[in-house]
Amino acid sequence: MKGVVLAGGLGTRLAPMTKITNKHLLPIYKKPMIYYPIQMLVDAGIDDIIIVTGGNSAGDFLRLIGNGKQFGARHIHYTYQEGEGGIAEALGLAEPFMEDEKMVVVLGDNILQKGIAHGVQTYKSLPDDHAMVFLSEVEHPWEYGIADVQEGRITRIIEKPKEPPTNLAVIGVYMYPPDVFDSIRTLTPSARNELEITDVNNIYLERGKLKHEVLDGWWLDAGENPEALLRANLIVAREEGVDI
Repeated sequence: MKGVVLAGGLGTRLAPMTKITNKHLLPIYKKPMIYYPIQMLVDAGIDDIIIVTGGNSAGDFLRLIGNGKQFGARHIHYTYQEGEGGIAEALGLAEPFMEDEKMVVVLGDNILQKGIAHGVQTYKSLPDDHAMVFLSEVEHPWEYGIADVQEGRITRIIEKPKEPPTNLAVIGVYMYPPDVFDSIRTLTPSARNELEITDVNNIYLERGKLKHEVLDGWWLDAGENPEALLRANLIVAREEGVDI
C-alpha cells in the first residue's frame, strides 16, 4: 500500500495566518501540521508517500520535508495541484504514482490520537475492490458529513444534516483500491465547482463495497478554522505532557 497526503488549498478560513504560507505548514505545538499525517502513515507501515500541494508555498514542503528520512519513510514524492478543484481532484493527481496499488489518503490537517495501524491491517484483508472510511463521534454532527450506520454498515452519508441520524462523522482518512481513479473520472463538479470526495465514497457505498471503522481516541481537524487550530495546539501539547 502507498500513502497520499493532501495538502493543497488556500486556507482562507485561517487568514491572515495563511497569507504567506500554506496552512499545513502552520505549527501544532512544536511541529508543523503536515508532520502528523506523514508520521501516522509511516507508523502504520506505509513508507512510500506522495504529497499533493499547491499555491505559492509548494516549494516550502520540499525544503521542510525533503525525502522523508526523518519520519522513517522510504521515500516521499510531490505533485502540484493548480487551483482548488476539490479533494477528489487532488487525489486524482496521484494516479501515476500508485501503480495499481491500494492506498491510504489523509487530509494534511487531520490528526488522530491513536493512529490508523489497526485500520490499515483491516483494509489489507478486504477484497481488492473495496474502500474503507473512518468514523469518529462528534459533538456537533450537523457541522459534518455524517454516516447513517444501521446493523453495522453505512447506509448513507449526509452532508451537514439538519437532523443527524448518528453522531458519527466521516473524517479525512480514506482507503481506496486502484480503481478509485476510474470513479473520479466519472464525477461532475458540485455547486462549489469542486470534485467532492463524498461523491467518491458514495460510489463505493452504492456498490455495497464501502467498509468503515470507528476511531478509538480523538480526532482533530486542525485546519478547519482558527478555533480548531488553537484547540489542536492545546490538545496535542497536553498529550505530550505539557501542563496547560
